[in-house]
Amino acid sequence: MAAPSTGRPMRADARRNYERIVTSAQQAFAEQGPDAPLEEIARRAGVGIGTLYRHFPSREVLVEAVYRSSIERLSARAHELLETNSAAAAFETWLREQVHWVMANRSLATTMKAGMDKGSPTFTLCRSMITDAAAALLQAAQDSGDIRRDIEPRDLLRFGHGIGVACETVPEAADHMLDVTLDGMRARN
Repeated sequence: MAAPSTGRPMRADARRNYERIVTSAQQAFAEQGPDAPLEEIARRAGVGIGTLYRHFPSREVLVEAVYRSSIERLSARAHELLETNSAAAAFETWLREQVHWVMANRSLATTMKAGMDKGSPTFTLCRSMITDAAAALLQAAQDSGDIRRDIEPRDLLRFGHGIGVACETVPEAADHMLDVTLDGMRARN
């Protein structure tokens, strides 16, 4: 998880505090939504509220950092899967993880997107990272002959998002929806 650059390196203790705050905020937001009390987040991180505010001067800045960190992890996961699995297995595993990510982070993503300009650096970076991850998985699965050639990276992201939103209140339906979607994307020989 990368802290935003201020032009000078962050001290080791400040970096640890930053990372603990982001991790604690992710947990609190997952449990209580994006309105989780900042005091609770600071307590969970083992820092004072002043330290939280030094790193994140507003709730919006903290939500943005948590969202960016989450997208960074989901994007990096695509590349990890490609290194350790077949193209088809990496593709399927990541799509399933993306759906579960959408179900778990929808309120956070909605809050972040509502308060952020679509042309902002964070929004642009997140969109680029996730699209690049989907493209890498898709290209490998298409090159191996497992996935249809007419699928594009944005299609993969839309499928994952759509299933995640549709199954948010009925998570037990997600696996079936994913199975049907994956079957429809498979190349027919």
